Amino acid sequence: MKNNRENGKSRKKGILLIVGSFLLCSIVKDFEFLVLKTDQTFLAENMICKLFTIGVTAFLLHRLSLSWKRIGFGSEGFFKSVGLGLSLGVLTFSLSYLTEFLILRRMGLRPEFSFYIANFTVSTQNITGVSLSALLICLAGNAVNVWAEEGLFRGLFLSVGKTAFPPRMANLIQAGLFGLWHIITVIVWVAEGSISIPAALIMSVGYVALAGILGYEWGLCVALTGTVWAGVSEHFFNNFIGNALHVVTENGADKLQILRIVISSLLSLLFVALLTGYKKRQAAAF
Repeated sequence: MKNNRENGKSRKKGILLIVGSFLLCSIVKDFEFLVLKTDQTFLAENMICKLFTIGVTAFLLHRLSLSWKRIGFGSEGFFKSVGLGLSLGVLTFSLSYLTEFLILRRMGLRPEFSFYIANFTVSTQNITGVSLSALLICLAGNAVNVWAEEGLFRGLFLSVGKTAFPPRMANLIQAGLFGLWHIITVIVWVAEGSISIPAALIMSVGYVALAGILGYEWGLCVALTGTVWAGVSEHFFNNFIGNALHVVTENGADKLQILRIVISSLLSLLFVALLTGYKKRQAAAF
């Protein structure tokens, strides 16, 4: 009976921490996107909310007597995990870019690959060029973004979630919240009048689903490797390649970008699921 009460308190505490910190960081993020709009400055990135998220994560780790190492940022298994993440990113995006290229060619649009830095969403682009400064800002912005999101979702939320729920449920929760985290992009479109409400509802479902798939996969990578580095490296690669490598036709750039992202996301989840299943079979054999 006592153990049940203690487990209930632990679960309640974990839920409150996850929900409270998610809402707090989301409020700051939404304010920056909708009011400050720092992504429209030379930074081409909403950096304030990302730095705030890193600070919140660090504060909560301190309060919980945890460390970045304890939530997966340790050095053990670093290179193996980074290798896995980069391999997943390179393989899945190679296949998705190839698919996009062949479809556009089949349509008679004469696609070409072009390298330039652009701050983008699924439907719009803000080109910043190919200068060294644009490249460095892109790399730095992506690094901060990945640290913030992986630290909060696959680090803090997944670790705390496992103390309150079974591992699979904890992974589903952090992945679902990661999906909701990205709805702000659609809200910005509605606020600017660039899409209708019905279209926004459809896009919201797509954003939640795609981000959720990747969030769940990167949670599986934590279970697979014992670190967050596989997710960190694939997350960083995905963001950078989307910012930098574009498929251009006479009708514009990245017209089938959404298809490319869907293909790479589904393939990545499939490969990690197969690796997870293989690891379980190997463990059972011994």
